[in-house]
Amino acid sequence: MRRQQDTPTVSPPPALRTPEAASYLNIQPTTLEQWRWNGKGPRFVKIGRSVRYRIIDLDAFLADRVFNSTTEAQAAEV
Repeated sequence: MRRQQDTPTVSPPPALRTPEAASYLNIQPTTLEQWRWNGKGPRFVKIGRSVRYRIIDLDAFLADRVFNSTTEAQAAEV
C-alpha cells in the first residue's frame, strides 16, 4: 500500500506592522507614516483600520532607490 506524501504548505510572506517595517528599512516609524500619508513610501496593505507591509514591497521600494551617483539620485527625486 502506498503512503500518501504530505503536501507542503506554502505560507504567505509575512506582513509587517509599521514599526517592524520601519525597522526593516532602518528608519523611524513616523517617517514611514509620513511617507504613507504623502504617497512617497513603499506599497502597503490596508486590512480594515490596520496597515501592513509585505516584505516583497519593502524590497521593491529599496530596489527602486539604488543609484550610481548622487546626481542620478537627485534627478530621480524630480
